[in-house]
Amino acid sequence: MIQTLFITLLLLVNLYARENPFFPSDAKKEIPITSNEDMSVPPLKRVAITLPSQARIIQKVTIEYKTLSGFVENKSIDLEHSIDWHLPIFVSQSYTENVETPKVVVEKTTFEQIASIEYVTLYASGKELKVVTTDKMLRNFLMVQPHRIVLDFDRDTTLKMYIKENPKQIFNKIRVGNHNKYYRIVIELDGLYTYKMQTIADGYLFKLR
Repeated sequence: MIQTLFITLLLLVNLYARENPFFPSDAKKEIPITSNEDMSVPPLKRVAITLPSQARIIQKVTIEYKTLSGFVENKSIDLEHSIDWHLPIFVSQSYTENVETPKVVVEKTTFEQIASIEYVTLYASGKELKVVTTDKMLRNFLMVQPHRIVLDFDRDTTLKMYIKENPKQIFNKIRVGNHNKYYRIVIELDGLYTYKMQTIADGYLFKLR
């Protein structure tokens, strides 16, 4: 009877014993489960993301990736930086050694003439528009579809219709028309903007945002 009880206890001990006593009991939980899914995809070199014209601040970048087990996860980084929507956002993976700190070059703003009529000359530099004139501005406002700035100037004149196109520029089309005791300048833009205007010595300065 005692011998039978001893044999039974020995069998129970072996039944609950670990297969390898040199590993902790939860070792299998720590070893990731891999997937049979084919992971042989081309390596990341460089891709570009183009943002819409109303984009002004990049707040967060989120990367969605696939793990060894085939699950889809993601990781984000908060940024809160201003951007120029004309330029693409690049995603790349590379290893660069001995990266030098880039030198900051401060350049003087250079304006280029983009349109001229008898009483007004328009100059542009990036997102800035300089309107050189001695005429008083009656009003200025923004209109959409297409996005454009409208300027009305006080002068009773007989100006003829004037149109000047500037392809691939922010201020891409200028139209001038005559009205009753004032003339109107319409500046079409290449995207969505707001603006701030200030009076300068020789006219007005508009800064897009």
